[in-house]
Amino acid sequence: MSAVESGARAPLQITERLLCGWGRTARSRCRVARPRSVEDVLEVLARSAGSPAGVIARGAGRSYGDAAQRNGGEVLDMTGMNGIISIDPGRAVVSVEAGATIGQVMGALAPHGLTLPVLPGTRHVTLAGAIASDIHGKNHHRDGAIARHVLSISLCTPAAGLLEVSPESDPDLFYATLGGMGLTGVMVRATLRAERLACPWVAADIDRTDSLQHTLELMSGEDGHRYSVAWLDLLAEGSKMGRAVVSRADPLPSDGSSLHGRGRRASSYPGALSRRATFDVPHRFPTALLRRSSMSTFNALRWRSTPRQERGRRLAMVPYFFPLDGLGEWNRLYGASGLIQYQFVVPAGQEHALERCFALISDRRLPVYLAVFKRFGPAFGGPLSFPLEGWTLAVDLPAAAEGVRAALDELDEILIACGGRVYLSKDVRLRAELMSVMYPRLEDFQTQRARVDPAGLLRSDLALRLGLCGARA
Repeated sequence: MSAVESGARAPLQITERLLCGWGRTARSRCRVARPRSVEDVLEVLARSAGSPAGVIARGAGRSYGDAAQRNGGEVLDMTGMNGIISIDPGRAVVSVEAGATIGQVMGALAPHGLTLPVLPGTRHVTLAGAIASDIHGKNHHRDGAIARHVLSISLCTPAAGLLEVSPESDPDLFYATLGGMGLTGVMVRATLRAERLACPWVAADIDRTDSLQHTLELMSGEDGHRYSVAWLDLLAEGSKMGRAVVSRADPLPSDGSSLHGRGRRASSYPGALSRRATFDVPHRFPTALLRRSSMSTFNALRWRSTPRQERGRRLAMVPYFFPLDGLGEWNRLYGASGLIQYQFVVPAGQEHALERCFALISDRRLPVYLAVFKRFGPAFGGPLSFPLEGWTLAVDLPAAAEGVRAALDELDEILIACGGRVYLSKDVRLRAELMSVMYPRLEDFQTQRARVDPAGLLRSDLALRLGLCGARA
């Protein structure tokens, strides 16, 4: 009789793999298991109790740094637990397993005329990874990060087993988990609010700005739009540095081509969510094409080709929210040395510090090939949640570029002085001594972590590097 016929669980297979984040920088050799059930997860935690190497969960591998790997330890690949548990269209509530991706959840919600209220820049992240990073989107200034929309989570913990946690049942542990980088337990299920989706399109108002000051003035004004984002040209020199293409958009209402209508455009929406990238970057991409001179030319062409002002441009949701998903394995553009994505937030009222950050980027001639700029609304969530009310910039940098890490250290010091912080889900090089300054509620996080994992079994390379486990690698 087979294991399936007898009801017995098949033994977990362990494979040794070399893992890294999406930035392809810090690599770790790990033992990887792929659980299919809560029982599998609990088995690994029980078996690994007392292990000095530790255990950490991993989703789709889309965090940029070393948050979902543990050198010499065990990694739980949660992508085998990716089911949609239930959808309640009347209440607009969805429950899913941890390994389901944003795209999978959106595809399941679409036939019910629903979508997720907060979307990151790619649909390929898992929902548990999104919650562990407390992801934000283009609408943070209006709707906050995903922490505002999560109703409950199921955690497998080393000390207490399976816990059902909500803001009502255990608010301290609940919020410590939102943004907690997988260090309060292995998330296996989550329930969150969805929202109504009348039409899979947005109407965008687009403006081309001439300078950083112009960009700040435009984005600082009263903004009634739901979504707001700017692409910045940080390779332009002099007064042109920081010129931008600013996009502010709102969902389109139903116009007869809604998800419940018969329009071809609406019916193609679920398929667009699961469609493969149009083109995959090859393994041996010639990185000489990605250099400052060529990218400066590309940025200038992109800026000039954008209308000075356009109102109500109709854009499909998938390419609007997930522009880089059309290019498969785009991280290969940066070659074998990989990239560093550095994202920081500067609090509102500290715009002088923000301008100092931009000036340093220009003075150090950092090769910033992609720069995305957004406005954040009020802070909400747990001790390690990243967003603060203010301004956030995310930049992609070749990891091998001369002087990059020294310049980022300088940027860290500007952030420390103004009350800003860097995003842990993107980080691969922050110094541990800055962690408690950037995240002043770190002790609250460690208190909650000690409740459910007093032996410190749950650990990652990032956690050890930054002293989140009470120790440093």
